[in-house]
Amino acid sequence: MTELESWFTRGNGDYLLEETRRALKDSLSTSFGYHILQLGIRNGRPLCLESPINHRIHCADRSGERIGLIAQPEELPLDSDSIDTVVAHHCLEFAINPHQVLREIQRVLTPHGRLLVVGFNPYSLLGCQTRLRAMMGHSLWSQHRPVSEHRLRDWLHLLGFEVFASSRLYGLPPVGGGRVRQWISRGDAWMALHNLPVGGVYILHATKQVAGLHRPHRALRRRGTLIGLVPKPAPTPTPTPSVPSRKSYKLPNKKDVAS
Repeated sequence: MTELESWFTRGNGDYLLEETRRALKDSLSTSFGYHILQLGIRNGRPLCLESPINHRIHCADRSGERIGLIAQPEELPLDSDSIDTVVAHHCLEFAINPHQVLREIQRVLTPHGRLLVVGFNPYSLLGCQTRLRAMMGHSLWSQHRPVSEHRLRDWLHLLGFEVFASSRLYGLPPVGGGRVRQWISRGDAWMALHNLPVGGVYILHATKQVAGLHRPHRALRRRGTLIGLVPKPAPTPTPTPSVPSRKSYKLPNKKDVAS
């Protein structure tokens, strides 16, 4: 992941990061709640900065700029049903067990919480390029395990997610310079506008549809404890029960008794 993070800081990587941020802007601006979590690429410009949610958590496996939580995506030290929005930025493709990562995301998301998955499309020009580099023994792409959009939809469906939208971008990676690069950038913008399936990067929008469960905290956190993030409402004061007032009892006088 270090090489991929370095690639995102220069050239085409920087261009792709800005295009991804632009594509996510509308979705993040309509995501509300208390907490938003970003997993994946570690850099100083996380995508969740575009969200109106105040508490933004950028999680990575090691420390870095703007990193607020150090953890593996397969074992998130967060309470169940506590996160309102999760942004998974290329974290599934480089994970040893992507199914477990999705299960953890499903666990920490609140009911009807939103999930935004950013991944490389293996059926694109960029996908063909990465496969060729992996065959040539490139240190970065040899660790890449592409997850197609169709397969990801199946995984999310099994976990109780509903995929309601998908967008694609980076259909034509910009090359060259001058007018050639401008023409290619315009063609890439046109392909992204029409959401053609040949885009090098896809963004899947899904919501968690299962009901919230009161699960017991799992005893797997040997290195720490689960972090509870759901704000607890203030206890409602119990009204003091009214005590009936005691009426004074008047003793009868002797004349009343005699009569």
